[in-house]
Amino acid sequence: MFIDEAKIRVKAGDGGNGCMAFRREKFVPRGGPSGGDGGRGGDVIMQSSQRHNTLIHFRYNPEHKAQRGEHGMGSNCSGSDGRSIILQVPVGTSLYDQETGELIHDFSTPDEQLVVAKGGRGGRGNQHFATSTHQAPREHELGRAGEERAFRLELKLLADVGLVGYPNAGKSTLISRISAAKPKIADYPFTTLEPNLGVVTVGEEPHQESFVVADVPGLIEGAHLGSGLGVQFLRHIERTRVLVHLVDVSDSSGRPDPVEDFKVINRELASFGHGLDEKPMIVLATKIDAANPEKLKKLSTHIKRRKMEFHAISAVTGLGIDELKWALAKRLRPVNSEENQLSNSSL
Repeated sequence: MFIDEAKIRVKAGDGGNGCMAFRREKFVPRGGPSGGDGGRGGDVIMQSSQRHNTLIHFRYNPEHKAQRGEHGMGSNCSGSDGRSIILQVPVGTSLYDQETGELIHDFSTPDEQLVVAKGGRGGRGNQHFATSTHQAPREHELGRAGEERAFRLELKLLADVGLVGYPNAGKSTLISRISAAKPKIADYPFTTLEPNLGVVTVGEEPHQESFVVADVPGLIEGAHLGSGLGVQFLRHIERTRVLVHLVDVSDSSGRPDPVEDFKVINRELASFGHGLDEKPMIVLATKIDAANPEKLKKLSTHIKRRKMEFHAISAVTGLGIDELKWALAKRLRPVNSEENQLSNSSL
């Protein structure tokens, strides 16, 4: 089950109480206060992990509590510190404060760690309150309470390319053709109910290039108002560098105007916001093995007039697939080159 949102409550461990004790042992020449300090409470730590790809483990276990510190003991013995707990989240998870809505951290790389709730400090025992004029203190401190906070977790998949379009435009078929991903494919709308990721490779070693493609459930007109599956999955293509817009030019779509289909999806992307309508876009005419020539010509004319990159493909027969893969690699290559130059300059 793919879960991309969860609400959790975390509680760091309380500090242990300081001890009030006096040393009274036979053959020990000096007595006096001997109360030990309380141990520190454990922290709640959040860590990004590549071994997780969903937030389902938080959906059914929303409360997490670290161990409290042990109380101080006599003979100046301090209590043990409480054990911290580490909560692992998928890479791409955004952490929000549930009360204020503030973004606290975005886990965009593996093995990032963040203390989300600090453990309480242990209290001091009465040994610390002894002075030359106050030699039998009975004062001692209680442990401080650990932090308790409520968070909202939101997962945004990390991908280089995002596929958008109407249901049954051929997105799932395309990602299964260009990668090893095996999404569900059928001839009815909304076959895809959750995002799918696939890794695409082009070229041969040692010059092989690879990138990640995300397929999200299809959009329909009014999706930003909740129609169809809404826009709840569009967050998963917020981090993409390029969008691929698939438009069905066959008669099986049941819609007469492919240009209007193109405009409808673009309006939904703009309504969602977050800069999706400003991302570089490649437009694909799909199912050209069964294309309506008039639809194909009308769409290609409109896209070329807008000076956008256009390809016609058939994911079933493989026509145009290799050209598309190289076109995507070319679009991503300048970004990758700049990143490599930055990483090399930092070494």
